[in-house]
Amino acid sequence: MIFVNYKTYEEGSGQRALALTKILEEVAKASQVKIIPVVQALDAESVVAQTALEVWIQHADPVSFGANTGWTVPEEAAKAGISGVFLNHSEHKFENFDSLYTATEKAIAANLKTLVFAGNLEELTQVAELGTTYVAYEPPELIGSATTSVTTAQPEVVAKAAEIARAKGLPLIVGAGVHSREDVKKSLELGAVGVAVATDVVKAADPRKELLDLTEGFK
Repeated sequence: MIFVNYKTYEEGSGQRALALTKILEEVAKASQVKIIPVVQALDAESVVAQTALEVWIQHADPVSFGANTGWTVPEEAAKAGISGVFLNHSEHKFENFDSLYTATEKAIAANLKTLVFAGNLEELTQVAELGTTYVAYEPPELIGSATTSVTTAQPEVVAKAAEIARAKGLPLIVGAGVHSREDVKKSLELGAVGVAVATDVVKAADPRKELLDLTEGFK
């Protein structure tokens, strides 16, 4: 499986988010690889309305309905047809583990799938206790790299991350610098079930070509 994080890139916002999602859907159908667009909350409802893919959002907060200005409520995301949510991405970390625990708990209670990120093995060991749907290992220093992937720089750490996830019965997603079929293949060989990408696809001159290349890694 491939999670494509649109971040707040202009290429993944508004009408361009819809166009990009159409490409993801076409590639998913052609390759038979599960591909999940992870969109901005502002674009989520319109994307859900125009695709058969699972649509996730990039963050949800540890709150319910009430006096919480500017926060994202998990229950409302679920009502909008969102399937899942990223939590604790390095670009939107929770202040403490208690907040992450509450956000995960509320998302699960709202019937949202969850992917909780960790930037190191110690943090991964913690988040693996949360009962999340997936865990992700993504060292922040490699995020956005177009030349060095986590599987190239840290294969032994990815293998250890897979052991930690496996011990808790959790599927591992690998991210940071993933940009080729070889990166995907190596991730799977090391014990992951899929990858998380952003820049390589969203900001590509030809997103379809880049995505098709990544799906080759699953063969």
